[in-house]
Amino acid sequence: MPITKSAKKSLAVSRRKQAMNQVQEIELAKALKKVSATNINEVISKIDKAAKTHLISKNKAGRLKSRLMKKFSTPAKKKIVTGKQKTVKKSEKGKK
Repeated sequence: MPITKSAKKSLAVSRRKQAMNQVQEIELAKALKKVSATNINEVISKIDKAAKTHLISKNKAGRLKSRLMKKFSTPAKKKIVTGKQKTVKKSEKGKK
């Protein structure tokens, strides 16, 4: 147990921060389990906030967001090329 006055204050602050971190960690875990296309923005916001407060690293936050966007975004349309494409010779590249 802390003896000095400053150590007692430090313990109180540490316990308060620990409680706040546990609440934020539980909310993030619940949000990640119940993510859907409708609430993806809220989940990304929680991920950003967790990274901002150093609950998770920036790289992990980026990885989670990337995977969520890949899973819930609309697929990109593929370009269909019709006809022949114009080829440019190496000697003509610099000329205009």
